[in-house]
Amino acid sequence: MRNTLKIAKWEIKRNIKNKSFLIGLFLTPVIFILFMVVPSLFSNDEEATPTNVMVNDQLNVYTELEALVDQSEFNWNLEPTDIRESDVENELNESEDTAYLFIDERALGEGVVPVYMSDEIDSFFINQVQLLATPIQAVQMEQLGVSTDELAMITKGITFTEPTSEESSSIESGGGMTTKELERMVPGAFAGLIMLSIVFTGMAIFQSASDEKKNKIAEIILSSVAPAELMQGKIIGYFALGIIQTFVSIALVLPVLSWRIDIPFMEYLFVPELAILVLIALLGYLLFAALFVGVGATMADISTAGNFQGLIMMLPFAPFIFIGPVFGDPSGLMAQIGTYIPFTTPGVLILRLSLLEEWPWVEIIIALAILAISAWLCMKLSGKIFKVGILMYGKNASPKEIIKWLRA
Repeated sequence: MRNTLKIAKWEIKRNIKNKSFLIGLFLTPVIFILFMVVPSLFSNDEEATPTNVMVNDQLNVYTELEALVDQSEFNWNLEPTDIRESDVENELNESEDTAYLFIDERALGEGVVPVYMSDEIDSFFINQVQLLATPIQAVQMEQLGVSTDELAMITKGITFTEPTSEESSSIESGGGMTTKELERMVPGAFAGLIMLSIVFTGMAIFQSASDEKKNKIAEIILSSVAPAELMQGKIIGYFALGIIQTFVSIALVLPVLSWRIDIPFMEYLFVPELAILVLIALLGYLLFAALFVGVGATMADISTAGNFQGLIMMLPFAPFIFIGPVFGDPSGLMAQIGTYIPFTTPGVLILRLSLLEEWPWVEIIIALAILAISAWLCMKLSGKIFKVGILMYGKNASPKEIIKWLRA
């Protein structure tokens, strides 16, 4: 164990001083921040300009119209006006983002309200202005002799709503998500970020083992440590590098994300379920890291990787096959199948637990057991491959040779 930790420290120091690693360490979160910020810099400022809605009110409903506009999310500047309809064209020629509404007897008798708009107004304005019909209809019904109680009942309208518990119906400011949804999504996103950062950093083990073999550094190292210690040291070292990548990304991205989305992430992050999600991510890393370091030792050069080695490199992306079915039905058959396949378990299980209100604990325990056993088995098998492959030069190992090493 002592030699294993020495190898891990050596890997950490070696990569921390590597310019490529340092550039990637900061460039990844910076690119993510740019994707969030840059589009807003190029947005059209005219979209934020309010529309001036001038109302010539002859039915005394302006107060009700103003209340409706205040309750809506329309970017309007509502004002009364005494302008005559015959003068509107001249006014519009000298105005921008302006509309004139004439609410008079035509609204009661014909059900028509003339609307004059300048050319700059969005085409959706004519649909939005339909919101103002309710007070006018109230005047119509009042003239027809509808009682006050009947008028209040009719103008109230009918709302179709789904009964929800008091706890789950509390809406936060972050995109309309409920507290329960945030408690599931934020820890799931955090665990997913940990898994991706560690796995992507762990993929460097693949190249590290190949480079050391190519440059014959492995011969010098193996004169002092056992092959198993070298392999374990690499796995631990790159795990630490992945954790560093995760925390640097969070430190840079989280403040910008909180500013852009206005969600109290820290409030929803530290929940008990986070421990299970992080455990899934770590077991996934051990599984893939063992595969990477073992297969990396079978290659003479990273540039000559064959189809077999390339297939191993693609395994961390296997969960993408199940994204559609999991989003469609997190408890469905395809989601369950993806949960029990070791190479897709981490991604599929984290995604499912981020979507489900009630966690299927039996499935979680079975999946964790499968993942832990698979990671342990891969480390054992990769240890055998690494022991022989790291000292084999000149060519990539074929699948037949790898099977032969495993049987030895």
